[in-house]
Amino acid sequence: MTTDDIIRMARAAGMSEGLPAEDDLPAVWTPISTAELERFAALVAAAEREECAKVAAWILKMPENDVSSAIRARGKS
Repeated sequence: MTTDDIIRMARAAGMSEGLPAEDDLPAVWTPISTAELERFAALVAAAEREECAKVAAWILKMPENDVSSAIRARGKS
């Protein structure tokens, strides 16, 4: 999941981007309500499940001895 993906999901959940506390810090994303925070968490979880499903489908096409390498490679992307 990229930074752009996370920003897109935060916006989709209704969160707003505030000003950073200092010039060299990233902007602060603030949920207005618990519902927005819950929507954001649900979007992130759904995106991660989709990525895991894609990896699982890819692994099933591999020889058995390559499965552990595929799982380890997931953390390097």
